[in-house]
Amino acid sequence: MSLANVWLQQLDGSLVRADQATEITLHRTPELSGKSAHWLLTVSVPVPVGSGDPGGWRTEQLHRTLAQTSAPPTDAPVALARLLARLDAADAAGVVRADTSRVRHVPHPDHTLGAGEIRFGFTAFSGVEPRAALDGVVAPDEPGELTGEHRPRRAELAGSGAGPR
Repeated sequence: MSLANVWLQQLDGSLVRADQATEITLHRTPELSGKSAHWLLTVSVPVPVGSGDPGGWRTEQLHRTLAQTSAPPTDAPVALARLLARLDAADAAGVVRADTSRVRHVPHPDHTLGAGEIRFGFTAFSGVEPRAALDGVVAPDEPGELTGEHRPRRAELAGSGAGPR
């Protein structure tokens, strides 16, 4: 099994295939004049990117930003890795997104997993039967892991598209 059919949605809306991500990182941006620092959740892909400075030319992996927050989402890398492992085990196909806008509001209708300031959601591609392919994928390891505790687990896993449930 692999994550070749699971895509990670970046902050700008672009997608990166999950099986291409080699590292999940969390880092703080520098504070600039008139602009406060913030935290970035990124994944690295094995593409060398170069940049030069007075010390010479450096290459490093390409980092793709999934989410930006004002507070450090320290649980986010582990929560994302856990979700990807579960999706891999289920041989899932769809899109994982990191949502910061509705974390403290109404539960998201798709499969979700909370990680502090970030909520990870998974939406299966149409034609994939979520009950068969995703049953148990986002079941919490710890009681507070899912942020939509008010809905029964079956309702949490029941659908993956837009529309009422």
